[in-house]
Amino acid sequence: MTNAINPYDALMNITARPSTVFVKGDGAYLWDDNGKRYLDFMQGWAVNCLGHSPPEILEALTVQAKLLLTPSPAFYNGPSLKLAKALTDRSCFDRVFFTNSGAEANEGAIKLARKYGALHRHGAYEIITFDGGFHGRTLATMSASGKKAFEPLFEPKVSGFPKAKINDLESVKRLITAKTIAVMLEPIQGEAGVWPFTDQFLRDLRALTMEQGLLLIFDEIQTGMGRTGKLFHYEHAEIEPDIMTLGKGIGGGVPLAALLATEKAACFEHGDQGGTFNGNPLMCAAGLAVLNEVGKPEFLKSATETGLFLESELQKLSARHGLGEVRGRGLLLALDLKLPIGAAIVAEAFEAGLLLNSPQADALRFMPALNVTREEIAEMIDGLDAILTKAGAARRVA
Repeated sequence: MTNAINPYDALMNITARPSTVFVKGDGAYLWDDNGKRYLDFMQGWAVNCLGHSPPEILEALTVQAKLLLTPSPAFYNGPSLKLAKALTDRSCFDRVFFTNSGAEANEGAIKLARKYGALHRHGAYEIITFDGGFHGRTLATMSASGKKAFEPLFEPKVSGFPKAKINDLESVKRLITAKTIAVMLEPIQGEAGVWPFTDQFLRDLRALTMEQGLLLIFDEIQTGMGRTGKLFHYEHAEIEPDIMTLGKGIGGGVPLAALLATEKAACFEHGDQGGTFNGNPLMCAAGLAVLNEVGKPEFLKSATETGLFLESELQKLSARHGLGEVRGRGLLLALDLKLPIGAAIVAEAFEAGLLLNSPQADALRFMPALNVTREEIAEMIDGLDAILTKAGAARRVA
């Protein structure tokens, strides 16, 4: 038996992290243990939709913590009932199951679709997903994902996830067999580099799945809760999926996610699904606070306008530096760098006190808080402009 030499050694080494330790957050900013301030345009990978430590969530957690943390999922509790009702009132869905993470919600969606297939389509179990998709890191959700880096890992994978191509309806049609029960997608593929499905494709896909008697599953873990300017992304295409998953922004920084389904699709029986902490009142109180704020029409309007401003500023930046397109919608955007310099840009930005994300080597992804200000966007653009200028000069010298 050995003891860890320092605190870093006590954690499993599952990703490359800088040695910096963050100790405080407020709105768009983080501070490390040396007092250095960072402008955060990652926000926990689109998690902190109201910024760091927002007063609405702090108050909700404080009030609820004094009342009840969790009574066991064997019993009802007030905040979970209120949040479930609020979500069904604001969406096309009838039933909600709360989870602790997006991957767990997607795992539940997969189980629900397979249960539906067992009951209504002679045991059909295959779910068509898409190249480039990302649905989580459980064994089933990694299998459902179309991420190339996952392919050699943790074999044998869970079978039953044939892959179609983004915005290619014919590729979906070719995969439909008697074994097919559903089609599952992220409306915007975030981890792949922010690649959107078009509204027209989503409408055509909905028509196809209805014609074939298949379920349509929207993974809105990253696009949901106002991220793209509507409360839920499916509203842009003016369609209604059968199943939707939410995560990240729904908790505003606490571990909360949800599986939503129409009455027709909500076919779980007692014992099929559960979880020790699922739907606990503390997390659901935070979720209520988030929904009460994000769901306001004026909040969504402001987020839409701010997203358009960020998109415009990124387009100007791209033109100045000879970069590529700006992709995405609302406050989920990517800048095509044209070269595999994403990691270097992120590292340089970190040293300059700016937190950015590069999901692919040739792209930067922007996921600020939904209440980010134009001044904070201008500060980010100025910082990134300086870094790109420096990188361009270095390439010219080389």
